Amino acid sequence: MKLYHEVRGCSLAVDIVARELGIPLELIWVDVPRKLLPDGSDYYKINPKGQVPALELPGGGYLTEGAIIMQYLADQRPESSLSAPAGSLERYRIMEWMSFIASDLHKGAFMPLIKKVTPADYRPIARQLVLSRLQWLNDHLAAREYLTGSTFTIADAHCYTIAMWTAYQDIDVSPWPHLKAYLKRIGARASVVAAKAAERQEAKRLGQEDRV
Repeated sequence: MKLYHEVRGCSLAVDIVARELGIPLELIWVDVPRKLLPDGSDYYKINPKGQVPALELPGGGYLTEGAIIMQYLADQRPESSLSAPAGSLERYRIMEWMSFIASDLHKGAFMPLIKKVTPADYRPIARQLVLSRLQWLNDHLAAREYLTGSTFTIADAHCYTIAMWTAYQDIDVSPWPHLKAYLKRIGARASVVAAKAAERQEAKRLGQEDRV
C-alpha cells in the first residue's frame, strides 16, 4: 500500500501505526502547498481534498482522513492491542480520543496558529486555546501511561503527532510534566524513531532540515 505523506504533517501518525503493526507502506511525499506529487503530477487526482494522509488500498481506490486510515490499519491486525474489538467500550474510548484529537487539538487548536491567513489579533486567542488543551492532557495523563490506560493505541500515535507541533510553535512543554513524560515515552518507541527518521531523510532531500 502507498501512504501519501508530508513532512511535519499529521500523516506521521499513520506511518507510526503502520510500523507498530508491521504493515509495510510505500511513502509518497506530497508537496501539499502546491498539491504536487514527486513526479510533478496533480495530487488532487489522488485526493480531491488536497490533504494528507491518503492511503492507496490493495484492491484499488483510496482511503482518506487520518483517524479512519489508522483504524483501518489496526483492523488488519485484529490481534494487535492498537485498537479494541468492535462493539466494546474500549473501542469507543479510543474513537472518542481520535475524534477529540482530530477536531479539538488539531483543527480547532493548532491549525489557527499554523495557518498564515489567521488574523494577527486572533493568534493570542488560538495560542491560549492550545495551552488549555495541553493542560487538560497533562492532567489526564497524571494517573496513566497512555490516553486510555496502560496500553499504547492508535489514539496515542495520533496525539503524539499533533502534540509534538508544540516544537514548531515555540511552546515549551516543561510546565506539563506528565505530558512531557508521555511524549518522551512515545518518542522512544521503535516505530516512532523509524517514522521520524524517514521524515528527516525527506526533509534533508528537500533542503528543509530545519523543519523537523
